Amino acid sequence: MADSDTTRIGSPDPDRTRLADVDRTRLADPDRTRMAAPPGAAPRALTLTATSGNTYALSSDTTREHLLLEIGATGQGGGARLPLNIALCIDRSGSMDGDPLEYAKRACGYVVDLLEPNDILSVVTFEDHADVIMPARRVVNKPLVKDYINRIGIGNTTNLYEGLVTACQQVASVKSENTLNRVLLLTDGEPTAGTKDFQSIVGQVAEQKGRGISVTALGFGPDYNEELAAGIARRSGGNYYYIARPELIPEVFRRELDSLMRITARNLRLRVTVPRGVVVRQVYGQTPTFGPRTAEVALIDVERESGLSSVWELELSPRPAGTYRVAQAELVYDDAATGRLERLTADAVMDFTTDRSAVAAGVNARVQAQVEIARAARALDKTMLNMRTQRMDVTQAMQELNRTKTLMLDQGRLAQAQQITQAIQDIQGGGSVEKTLIGTIYALDQGKTR
Repeated sequence: MADSDTTRIGSPDPDRTRLADVDRTRLADPDRTRMAAPPGAAPRALTLTATSGNTYALSSDTTREHLLLEIGATGQGGGARLPLNIALCIDRSGSMDGDPLEYAKRACGYVVDLLEPNDILSVVTFEDHADVIMPARRVVNKPLVKDYINRIGIGNTTNLYEGLVTACQQVASVKSENTLNRVLLLTDGEPTAGTKDFQSIVGQVAEQKGRGISVTALGFGPDYNEELAAGIARRSGGNYYYIARPELIPEVFRRELDSLMRITARNLRLRVTVPRGVVVRQVYGQTPTFGPRTAEVALIDVERESGLSSVWELELSPRPAGTYRVAQAELVYDDAATGRLERLTADAVMDFTTDRSAVAAGVNARVQAQVEIARAARALDKTMLNMRTQRMDVTQAMQELNRTKTLMLDQGRLAQAQQITQAIQDIQGGGSVEKTLIGTIYALDQGKTR
């Protein structure tokens, strides 16, 4: 099955692999294939499963079908983790005066308390320029580190770009293959000094992602640019948080640090190779990179006891009736406990038939549910845009949000259901829903399943 063009099972055609002798117990459910480690191999941190949206496809028609790729954390490696190499990048512009800055400093202190001596921390602040409050160093003398943090004072304007670049430079100065490298950016406003345009800032974090550094964006209050914050997180593979009140800042920092300490696999790349007659039409929530009969996406890091799902849409050309492999998925990642580069593969197999009743009965309900969740992100995006452009009134927006909320509850997506509930309450109170909904959309696009 190494040749992606050789896809028909049990055919003498030399351009198609004969798989009549394959152990069919491995394909007992032919639309679902799970790859485990070979016998005697070291246990892997992740598993990869490929499931087609239907057991069957019409052999006479061009059809579109979904492919669900699921990544699960096995729990191997126990509590072992890579040392963290973190830069705290804190907005200290004038609008942060008072409780916001005080709670931000308290949150930084919590981070210090949770880190261990082999972790590395740097502290950068920004106003009209960036300052390195503490250069990257191991967290050994915690009282001294907190003393640096407590000295942070208020400034003037918001040079977010310089703050980000400076924080990334601190992380880069000590990063290695054996550290988990992350910038935690907290800001409460629009960039008002230095480089301010969206593309330059987001392009910069994309470059940093290529160097192995991710950025988590924490937006505080009503005035920060949620599209910019979410764009920073998306392009760098970090997380996005909306913090409505100052007293919530420490808890969100703690949640982010707990997430980093639980990462079991990082630098995930998911590639799908298709044979002739199959085309990748789209990947929900992702912009793939296309090659000859391949499409590839980067995924976020995976935490212990968690999982990711990725929904792909394929176009299938007519072909003689028979059983075919329609796609091969390959997942490459770095094991966060061992540092090893790991590789998993899984095949999606479908039966092509002339029996339309078999196709109608062969729909996989679980795949369909994941497709509906993926489409819900686009529905939220459309609702948000229509509200912004006044193409949708409050009553219509509430109806759309309630429909999506019901879907989230039905699928066990309680966190997203709660976020949509908050957005509904914001509408009822005359407030803005964009910061909450952008976070919901981003969470759905990430594909986290638990």
